[in-house]
Amino acid sequence: MTSQETRLCSLLLKEHFGEVVEKVGTHLLRSGAQNFRTIIHETGISPDLIKKSLCVLMQHGVCQFSSGRRGPGSPTEYRTSCHLILRFLRYPRYIYTAKTLYGDTGELIVEELLQRGHMTMSSIVKTVADRLTQNMEEGRSMEYSAVTSTFSKLVETHFLQRCPVLATAGTATQGQTAATPAATVAPPKPETFPDCYHVPQVSLIGRGKRQLSTEEGEDQRNAKKARTESQTHGDEGIYWQVHFERFHQHFRDQAIVGAVANKMDQTSSEIVRTMLRMSEVTTAGDASCTKPLSANEIFRSLPTTYNIARHILDQYLTLLVDDPMDVVGKAGESGGGMFTVNLHKALANLARATIESVVQERFGSRSARIFRLLLRKRHLEQKQVEDFAMIPAKEAKDMLYTLLSHNLVQLQEIPKTPDFAPSRTFYLYTVNQLPTARMLLQNCYKAVANLIERRLFETNSNKRLLEKSQRIEAILASLQASGAEPEQLTEVEEMITAPEKQQLDSLRLHINKLDSAENQVDETMFLLESYIDSTASAAS
Repeated sequence: MTSQETRLCSLLLKEHFGEVVEKVGTHLLRSGAQNFRTIIHETGISPDLIKKSLCVLMQHGVCQFSSGRRGPGSPTEYRTSCHLILRFLRYPRYIYTAKTLYGDTGELIVEELLQRGHMTMSSIVKTVADRLTQNMEEGRSMEYSAVTSTFSKLVETHFLQRCPVLATAGTATQGQTAATPAATVAPPKPETFPDCYHVPQVSLIGRGKRQLSTEEGEDQRNAKKARTESQTHGDEGIYWQVHFERFHQHFRDQAIVGAVANKMDQTSSEIVRTMLRMSEVTTAGDASCTKPLSANEIFRSLPTTYNIARHILDQYLTLLVDDPMDVVGKAGESGGGMFTVNLHKALANLARATIESVVQERFGSRSARIFRLLLRKRHLEQKQVEDFAMIPAKEAKDMLYTLLSHNLVQLQEIPKTPDFAPSRTFYLYTVNQLPTARMLLQNCYKAVANLIERRLFETNSNKRLLEKSQRIEAILASLQASGAEPEQLTEVEEMITAPEKQQLDSLRLHINKLDSAENQVDETMFLLESYIDSTASAAS
């Protein structure tokens, strides 16, 4: 964990949960595992606020707890890590992916779970059905069965999973467990739970309800809430959460398919997509390659829109196996040939292309040519770099020293004699892809933190104008709902002057650009993190 990671995590915690939770979370990041009493002593926050902060962090899966290091009976220790907090950056991507795959219903299911940490299936179905009904035309409503069907599909494809049950918690809910420091058994991984992806039988019949906006409706809503909370649906104590690793696996697969499409053609990318889709549930998240698939299975699983003959598929598979990217490998000859997708090599190629792109954008095409040359040749002297890259000696020397000063290129000394005399020493330039990827990842953390700080500064600087705009929008919405005349609506709209409208438009454009930049940098972060994790898994 570096200072840039800690800074970014601190900003994310503050933005999502406020200053108190941010202070507790940042303290755990810097200090490691600590018990409740130590956290109180070192942060100076009241015990009640620390309990609530820890509950919030555990509710969202950011904080973990286990028995103390001194053995049984020692105080429970709490810990967190950067990779859990950095998930907040990808919340828009998780929601957009769910919308792309499962429509508006899937989008709202994932959004509700991300906002609340974990929920029961019955609560999710009711909440999502009510929200969808609220946006429908008058007289139409969303059935609970339709939402339940989409929820089941998300579980079948492992985008959602059950929260693990604690051994010491019995039938208590996880919210109660999180608030009880006496529980000293660490929660197991969800995948070790046998019913992790088993959807319970829930007795839910009905449709979504529209919200009532009157004061009488508020009383009716409260009375109805008290009645519905006492009802049982058969899934009490079974909580669900978003399976982030499965979403990350989907992002990785999409990046690989996109790279194949750019390098070869659409049909090749569709073949790779089919192979990844066939093995998406059976392949572990940290596996270096997918399970072998026969050519016959791939042929039968291709989309019907790609009506290609069997011998054409064999030719495409041969081209993919022979391609220097080495995305597809051959594992055997049975069943017309057994093929796998080399996930680690694909991620290494994607990380390499990302690093090359960064070098080209920052230092120009000639520096990128030298960088690619060193990646391919591994070790070269300065004279060899000048000859192979066909760049004049003075320019090549300046470019090499610039890359060296930014730690993108390393210099290795190989002496002929033990005295390391310069006249009897070879100086070889080289590129180490893994340390370079780690360095660029730290730069990405710094860039995202700067973007968040800039966005917060812009928002705080124009806070009064934004609040005025929100008040006017709320007044307009209430007038439109009550059937006000157009003259009244125009009068309310004119409460914002022309210069204020121009300032609001400029502010929103600026904030949208900052949000877009955050998402783009996060895509680069994801590729580099996936490559680093994959390299660590392959080494172990």
